Amino acid sequence: MSVVRWGILSTANIGQEQLIPAIHRSKNAEIVAIASSRDTISEIAERLNIPHTHSSYEALLQDPTIDAVYIPLPNHLHKKWVIEAAKYGKHVLCEKPATLNSSDTEEMIAVCHDQNVKFMEAFMYQFDPMNQRVRDIIASGEIGDVKLMRSSFSYYLGDRETNIRMKKNVGGGALYDVGCYCIHAIRNIIGSEPIDIKATAKIDTATGVDITTTVQMELENGIQATFDCSFDMYESQYYEVIGTKGKISVPFAFRPDQHGGGIIKVEKQNDERIEKYQADNYVLEVEHFSQVILDNKQPIYTAENAIQNMRVIEACLEAIETGRVISLSK
Repeated sequence: MSVVRWGILSTANIGQEQLIPAIHRSKNAEIVAIASSRDTISEIAERLNIPHTHSSYEALLQDPTIDAVYIPLPNHLHKKWVIEAAKYGKHVLCEKPATLNSSDTEEMIAVCHDQNVKFMEAFMYQFDPMNQRVRDIIASGEIGDVKLMRSSFSYYLGDRETNIRMKKNVGGGALYDVGCYCIHAIRNIIGSEPIDIKATAKIDTATGVDITTTVQMELENGIQATFDCSFDMYESQYYEVIGTKGKISVPFAFRPDQHGGGIIKVEKQNDERIEKYQADNYVLEVEHFSQVILDNKQPIYTAENAIQNMRVIEACLEAIETGRVISLSK
């Protein structure tokens, strides 16, 4: 096998607008089928140049011509359909967050391991080379000893009465939707896990979901980290790393494609430079996971990493609910 054959569960917008076009642009993947009970599935498949359709997710998973599936379903459905896909021997790229809690994530990933299928949570931004460049700058000592990392991901959500992101029982809320990126970025860039977490949130009184959350964390290596996420503020999607000699800022960290590419700004005393990056991150994500399947290797963002990201999300939610500092232990 030299090309991974993909199936798509549902006609979710992110699949139509991002992942399916990325599969078409990739070198080691091709799209075989899409599944949905929608009456318009044939028209959607034709528009997206997808050869085959299935009227149910089960039918797609039973299709022997498919090697891997992409799951962009609502958060509360991830566990069920990842497990079903694994049982049929399909490798899985699943949208974030992996599930709604760490125990569900552990159970889901255990099935993937038992069935010998690959699993990866879809944080596409991490494949942008500017993130490795940030890690390289930190490792070089250019900004001195790192003391703090800050991150923010917010936007103003207008259609709150109908938007699934405002439904608590299906995994709604800013922390699940965009805060998970900030947590991932802190763990990914600093390379250390949170041990103490303090969090506060503005909770929507009608739905019970967090619409703005602010978190403070201490990492195992002693570095401090903070982040905020929101449905209730002007767009922000950055991270910055502050050291004793300088600072690195990444203003379009999570969706650089929406801003014409990525930017790294390095500031030191009497010195400043900007580095620009162009990358097709959705293609890089598809090609990475496809190559993982072809080579029978582990993805750079492992299933165990997905479990840990969910543990941190859980701790943040507990800190919000209890008002206490929550300690995480291995």
